[in-house]
Amino acid sequence: MRTGILCGSLLITFMTTNAQQMNLRYPVTRKVEQTDNYFGTAVSDPYRWLEDDRAEDTKAWVVAQNNTTNAYLAQIPFRDAIKARLKELWNYEKYTAPFKEGGYTYFYKNDGLQNQYILYRQKGNGAPEVFLDPNKFSSDGTSSLQGIEFTKDGSMAACQVSDGGSDWRKVFVLDTKTKNIVGDTMHDIKFSGLSWKGNDGFYYSSYDKPKGSELSAKTEMHKLYYHKIGTPQSSDKLIFGGEQMVRRYIGAGVTEDQKYLVISAANATYGNELYVQSLTEPNAPIKPIVTGFENEHSVTYSEGNTLYIETNLNAPNHRLVKVDIHNLATNTWKDVIKEDKFPLTVSTGGGKFFAHYLKDAVSEVVQYDLAGKKEKVIKLPGLGTASGFGGKKEEMETYYTFTSYIYPPTIFKYDIKTGASSVYKQSNVKFDPTQYESKQVFYTSKDGTKIPMIMTWKKGMKQNGKNPTMLYGYGGFNISMTPAFSVSNLVFLENGGIYCVANLRGGGEYGDTWHNAGTKMHKQNVFDDFIAAGEYLVKENYTSKDYLAISGGSNGGLLVGACLTQRPDLFKVCFPAVGVLDMLRYNKFTAGAGWAYDYGTAEDSKEMFEYLYKYSPVHNAKKGTCYPATMVLTGDHDDRVVPAHSFKFGAALQEAQGCNKPVLVRIETNAGHGAGKPTDKLIAEQADKWAFMLYNMGLTYGK
Repeated sequence: MRTGILCGSLLITFMTTNAQQMNLRYPVTRKVEQTDNYFGTAVSDPYRWLEDDRAEDTKAWVVAQNNTTNAYLAQIPFRDAIKARLKELWNYEKYTAPFKEGGYTYFYKNDGLQNQYILYRQKGNGAPEVFLDPNKFSSDGTSSLQGIEFTKDGSMAACQVSDGGSDWRKVFVLDTKTKNIVGDTMHDIKFSGLSWKGNDGFYYSSYDKPKGSELSAKTEMHKLYYHKIGTPQSSDKLIFGGEQMVRRYIGAGVTEDQKYLVISAANATYGNELYVQSLTEPNAPIKPIVTGFENEHSVTYSEGNTLYIETNLNAPNHRLVKVDIHNLATNTWKDVIKEDKFPLTVSTGGGKFFAHYLKDAVSEVVQYDLAGKKEKVIKLPGLGTASGFGGKKEEMETYYTFTSYIYPPTIFKYDIKTGASSVYKQSNVKFDPTQYESKQVFYTSKDGTKIPMIMTWKKGMKQNGKNPTMLYGYGGFNISMTPAFSVSNLVFLENGGIYCVANLRGGGEYGDTWHNAGTKMHKQNVFDDFIAAGEYLVKENYTSKDYLAISGGSNGGLLVGACLTQRPDLFKVCFPAVGVLDMLRYNKFTAGAGWAYDYGTAEDSKEMFEYLYKYSPVHNAKKGTCYPATMVLTGDHDDRVVPAHSFKFGAALQEAQGCNKPVLVRIETNAGHGAGKPTDKLIAEQADKWAFMLYNMGLTYGK
């Protein structure tokens, strides 16, 4: 028997027989005797064996879980219809903003359903030609171009390639005239930019190849190298780092005028040192600009002997300062763009500064001259996210992309002299923005803090408590959740769904104060903010507990895992993706120790251990509790947040589940943390999520 209600243009149908009434049998996950002692507290870790990604029994477990998940998803009657609609919506030409190198204009383009974007170039008004096609890197589209850096004259380009989404990269160099590879392909490069010194070679960063599994082994000692073209990688010169200067993250860049090498060194994802070396003086020393890890700094631009530095030293929302290369002391720094009440980031192009302010999670961009004189406030199409505004000193125009939840990404050309913007490329996605609306609200969290949230729906939505609603969040690492259009969300919105993004503490929406309010022993604020968002949506009758889903990835996967274990009664469906879910051991794998600024570690103190233990999702799955329908998502080659987090949490939740709501583990094979994931895998994953969500809400799909 079925009954229906009209919601917008969709007849949402309620099914009296759904997934909750199925008899779901999970693979048996064996348990081992493993106990760790933290400050006198014994902590059991029965699924420790799943941390070994090379073991045959781990591989067999992955196969068994995927078989269970695939069998469950296959019986959802409208799964294929969602996938077909996603494929239809996704199939349109997509472009990125162009950039100029060596007399050519380069841009990325995807014809619609290509797994990877192709890099094109054109000279003047001539016909575009393919410069580099990453779809040819692998037969299944899982290898991707993850960065390209040109010499100043544009004659050569160094290209980074990721296989299977791994953070470990290989690099090859192209002669841009002939498109032939120059020299040998370099390997085992990780967390690295590429920066040319003239045409002779470039700087890059990496770690020694780890002993054991390269997907999960800990990496700590970053090294900055210089590679000279035409020489073997084994002869590359160590420039900075290593045993003499142990740092977890080291990056470097040559200034546009080729006069200086600027080095950034850090031990965590927040806080860094800056160093500089003259490239015009033989055997010049590397000099510190600022040491210590209490603040963040980056060199944005240089002019003669003056460095322009964006910093949060004495400015939680950041400021732009200038300093003479011969007197780098922080007490000589002079403000160019002063700190404002909203967070600031700065880019450069055409000899100008573009100050990007984040005002309640939406963009405002202001143009300044090099002296810090305000010249123009750039008129944007509306409330949304503007990105770009970069270019070389001599360029008279720059490009930016604007988007929002109901504004498909549109590329604009900006005339730096006049301040005029004109549409360069408009999206051809099949979407009518006049049928949708976005609304920003401010709700109250547990401690009284006001939290912004942007909600999007199709016009005609009724606040009757019966709208399927997806609540998304992140809340960490000073990362801001700003409005962006999503084709994968469109398939949900066009069928009567509500999509909500909460700007939680721990993010960067209101500067350092907002970030720090969601770190270490304040991390519970982030979960409280997210839970309060769900309670607000229910209280205001946008939805109800029967139609509320939550989703998040990486640190957002932790968010979902913590909230579903703390408030299983509030949510109907949960999607923790590539999540940090074992908070007592996250710092033992790959670069996890670098996340300690946000999380703290179980070894820091008894108090920090107890705090982490109290919310760690793996350790808080309580047997006999009725948890929401949950799909844990990860990739078997994720070497950022190792899949063992998701494996252990999935196993713990399956064992603990006290009712017949499904707990599935969906493991993408030959995939990593998300970078470079091919289009066909993206579509399949999104289709599975929407199908699982609607099915477990007792709904179906179709117009």
